[in-house]
Amino acid sequence: MTITKESVIGDILDENPQLAEYFFEIGMHCLGCPHSRGETVEQACGAHGTDADELVKKLNSALGN
Repeated sequence: MTITKESVIGDILDENPQLAEYFFEIGMHCLGCPHSRGETVEQACGAHGTDADELVKKLNSALGN
């Protein structure tokens, strides 16, 4: 799996639950709620004032991409 800014958080976490820590780092602590699981990485970063490109880079690096 390669993660992009358009990737949906729920899909990412369904395949790679260990990546939750990176979302916690940006202040996204409600990963179980339906709204957050349906957001894209870009939407979540916008809501939490975080650079989406940087988070995508970290997530893909954690996956070995």
